[in-house]
Formats: sequence, structure tokens, C-alpha cells
Amino acid sequence: MTERVAVDMWFDPICPWAWITSRWLLEVEKVREVDIRFHVMSLSVLNEGRDLPEQYQELMRTGWGPVRICIAVEQKHGQEAVAKLYTALGNRIHLGQEKLGPELYAAALADAGLDPALAEAADSTGYDEALRASHEAGMRPVGTDVGTPVIHAPGPDGGAIAFFGPVITPAPRGEAAGKLWDGVLLVAGTPGFYELKRSRELGPIFD
Repeated sequence: MTERVAVDMWFDPICPWAWITSRWLLEVEKVREVDIRFHVMSLSVLNEGRDLPEQYQELMRTGWGPVRICIAVEQKHGQEAVAKLYTALGNRIHLGQEKLGPELYAAALADAGLDPALAEAADSTGYDEALRASHEAGMRPVGTDVGTPVIHAPGPDGGAIAFFGPVITPAPRGEAAGKLWDGVLLVAGTPGFYELKRSRELGPIFD
């Protein structure tokens, strides 16, 4: 029997593309010998100091809240709790189209079986050092000219590989998810391979 291996994904809860990729990875977990672990990166950290449109700047200011809460949960309850909270946040942010803010955060924490009072972490800079460390750990191998999702995985030869993407919509299910995983590992594990891209014709599809 093939030994199961750990695959790590870095996410920001506000990114719809990362959400879809995360749901695909959970499908991959069912059909390939992988265990998915979720970690926090921050689009707000990534975009610090960049010249952005005002609407996006406002989103980046609001975006500190969810990632701080995820870090607080990780510190208090571990990675499994982070995975549950990510699902709860994504269900409300992306499927429910709920507005980011204290009510959403408290409700998502409750959905994940966690103390809603942890929503107070959204306004606390006390988690920022750990947040930046988690962000750096995810982004260092892939650089700062990409966002989320970022995935770290054992490559075809067993060595570690890290890459941005895949950006997909909707998330493949069942064996289709597994076949995409096989292909992604193949190209990402090829020395000197950097980019495969085409223009997006569809927005995020959540199904």
C-alpha cells in the first residue's frame, strides 16, 4: 500500500480562487494517498505598500480580520481546527456572500465548534508576528509575484516542490480531481517549469 503523504496549502479566507482550490484538494484527499493541511497566508500582508485601487485597498484593510482569527485558532486549537474554520468561513463568505465583519466571524467560529469570542482576534495586532511568519513560510519558495493558493507537496521524485495554483473553476470531483492532481504534480515537479496560463473566461463557480 502506498504511504500517505502530507500536502500543505496556504490560503487567505477572502480569496474565492483559493476556496475552490481547497475544495478540489479535499476531493483529491479522497482518491489519492494525500493528507491536506491548511495554513494561513495573507493578501493584506502580500499587498502592503503596493499601489492598489481604493476598493481593493479597503478589502485589504478588512482582510486582516479573518487571517488573524485563523492564526488565533491555530495557536489555541491546532491545524485541524483551522481546517474546520476555513470551511465555515468559506461557506459564509463565498457561498453565502455574507459581509466580512464581527457577526460573520462569530457565526463561522460557532459553525466550526469554536468559541465565538475568538472573533475579537480580528482587531488584535498581537497575532501579526505569527501571521507574518506563516505567510513567509508559505510564500518564500514561490516568490511574491503570486498570491493564493500556494501548495507545497512532495514531487514525483520525492523532493519538495512548491507552486502557485492551480486556479480552477469549478472544482473537479472524484477521479477527475485525482487526474488533475497527477498532472499538476507532473508539471510542477519538472525542473525549469514555471508557468502555464490562459485568460479566464469564467468567474468563480461554487458548487
